[in-house]
Amino acid sequence: MQEPTAIASARRFAVAPMMNVTDRHCRYFFRLLTRRALLFTEMIVSTALVRGRATHLLEFDAIEHPVAAQLGGAEPDELAAAASLCERYGYDEVNLNVGCPSDRVHSGRFGACLMAEPEAVAASVAAMKAATALPVTVKCRIGIDDQDTDRDLDAFADRLVAAGIDALYVHARKAWLQGLSPAENRHVPPLDPERVYRLRERLAPLPVIVNGGVETLADAETHLGHVDGVMVGRAAYHRPAMLARVDRDIFGALTPPPAMQEVASGVVAYAERLVSADLPLRRITRHLLGLAHGRPGAREFRRLLSVEAGRDGAGPELVERAFSHLGPARREREAA
Repeated sequence: MQEPTAIASARRFAVAPMMNVTDRHCRYFFRLLTRRALLFTEMIVSTALVRGRATHLLEFDAIEHPVAAQLGGAEPDELAAAASLCERYGYDEVNLNVGCPSDRVHSGRFGACLMAEPEAVAASVAAMKAATALPVTVKCRIGIDDQDTDRDLDAFADRLVAAGIDALYVHARKAWLQGLSPAENRHVPPLDPERVYRLRERLAPLPVIVNGGVETLADAETHLGHVDGVMVGRAAYHRPAMLARVDRDIFGALTPPPAMQEVASGVVAYAERLVSADLPLRRITRHLLGLAHGRPGAREFRRLLSVEAGRDGAGPELVERAFSHLGPARREREAA
């Protein structure tokens, strides 16, 4: 487990929890690109851990540190037990999801709908804090439905602070729980990061991390002039090469970004280990497709890692073949 000071540093750049995306194979790949960013699990429902005993959902590789487990739930005792399990498995932080707008999550009474119940969220945070020595954090929105003022957000955050929260991740877009699909809610209503900036000023020294609409490292650096950290989601998944520059550009590391061959070797070694244990290669390679963005040979790279990797008997040598087709991105060609 990382020391809290290490976690505080890692929050400067975090990769967001994304359902059906940030599984352990995705996180391993991301860690080959950045050693310092904070990685998150997918949202794990506390009921699955505590009642369903699905603790396999918490398994991860030691290389993934620093890594946070995100939980979904609304029952304080159950969340406390799940947080304790996260500590036992060696996570560095446990996070409560109060931001997901999907109907499935809403119907389970967790996610963004809980912003309408600040006392219930505070009770869950307090129970989790009592059950674990890990930092306990929350990821929320700037509001839901008709909650649309700084006063609403301030009141919600104040209850979390009173409950002992260690950091707050805020998606700078309101969640519409009625009338918009989760996909539509990624673009509507407009982002309002200035509300997160004001919240951070008000809550200091509590760390506040902004999420939403961060497409480039330049965007991240702009936000970092106002908040303690940034959280990047789909941009990091669809264009993961950006993560290779995070340690240098965001954390000030003196080491150069990892070379493509270094990343390829890491993926091959990982695939050799897991495919020999009967994991289908496609479970790993599906996360690599975005690495071809803007590179010559992208089409063949994606074909090999999506179509061919799904065939019976596909092995790690296919990963080597795929990487052999990739040329340097324009940024790399210009620097050569």
